[in-house]
Amino acid sequence: MPANLSVELFGLKFKNPIIPAAGPNVGTGKQCAAAAKGGAGAILAKTVSAKAAEVPRPDMWKYDKLGMLNAELWTEMTLEEWEQREFPIARAAAKEYGIPFIGSVGYTPEDLRSVGPRVEAAGVNAIEFTIHYLDPARVVETAQALRESVKVPIIGKFSPHAGDLGELAMQIDPYVDAFACINSVGPTMLLNIERVEPVLGSEFGYGWLSGPPIKPIALRCVFEVARRTTKPVIGIGGITCGKDVIEFLMCGASLVEICTVVMYKGQDVHAKIAREVQEWLDAHGYDDVNQIRGLYLKKYGIGQRVVTQKEEAPVVIEENCVKCTICEKVCFYDAISAPPKTLAKVFDAPCFQCGLCVAACPTDALVFKPRDGVTMKIPAALEATDAETGERRAWPKLA
Repeated sequence: MPANLSVELFGLKFKNPIIPAAGPNVGTGKQCAAAAKGGAGAILAKTVSAKAAEVPRPDMWKYDKLGMLNAELWTEMTLEEWEQREFPIARAAAKEYGIPFIGSVGYTPEDLRSVGPRVEAAGVNAIEFTIHYLDPARVVETAQALRESVKVPIIGKFSPHAGDLGELAMQIDPYVDAFACINSVGPTMLLNIERVEPVLGSEFGYGWLSGPPIKPIALRCVFEVARRTTKPVIGIGGITCGKDVIEFLMCGASLVEICTVVMYKGQDVHAKIAREVQEWLDAHGYDDVNQIRGLYLKKYGIGQRVVTQKEEAPVVIEENCVKCTICEKVCFYDAISAPPKTLAKVFDAPCFQCGLCVAACPTDALVFKPRDGVTMKIPAALEATDAETGERRAWPKLA
């Protein structure tokens, strides 16, 4: 029987953990409905605020394979337009597919006091508020303002430029029911060097980076927030496939949001990624997606032994080696010989254990194994448990 993908958060049932992130992908009621039809575990509409945004043109630019720079803002439609036309379409789609309907609002405390109740009245099951354009000093005030204005669950969405997100989570914890990490990264910029012009239409050509280039940042942010709170965390940033979702869930996320990959591959990518998650769970013997939540967090939430000695070295798995020469090219320690059409050979002594050859190998033909005569042992400090509770002792907070 296939693994269960459904997730429950604050009384809401999501049919799978992949939902839209607020952006052009859900910029109208019709697009929200398309996300639901495309297999999303919930609908999350584009951010609305007290006034419509004046979005510069052009406002999106492809970066690398699936990355994107954007000068996007919140919705360019008025709140009245959403109330009269877009929200009813999205709400009907959520009802048809039996999934939650989430609104997104911004940005100031004054905005949220006026906009929040109107979005709640539109029939949403929860509200996400974003701090992307907000003075960090007003984040707590903003969360409190929304909490005092609505009764539905609240999700606080963080941007990486806001500072210590773990600490920020603690500050707004009394007012929210969940956290979302992260919004796009920046500001950034790209040029058209032939025309000596910016590729985006913002004042200086500045934009925000999203997609796979920001995934390592997003994972770290999810982990940092999940280490500091017991409330649900939603992961956002660079997710393009099922394995990306698995990483976020293992770091402590309960759900993930996707946007950039939808812009490139269409709304059906929600279902595709959900299938990939299910296939991975089935292949690894898990019955339920919730079983993998926080596995990395539980294992490394208090840190790990930092290795500064050369205790391991790569070993060649001969049947996997396709004699591509990549490992030799990336080794700057003269520890690998891999001439064309020849099996790679690792010289143990000069190997620095940097790991690049293992990561660069396209066929998993290199793996780390302990060097001869080395015993891998975990220090007693990391193995110690509390005599009363049996829990592992707290390790000093990571820098």
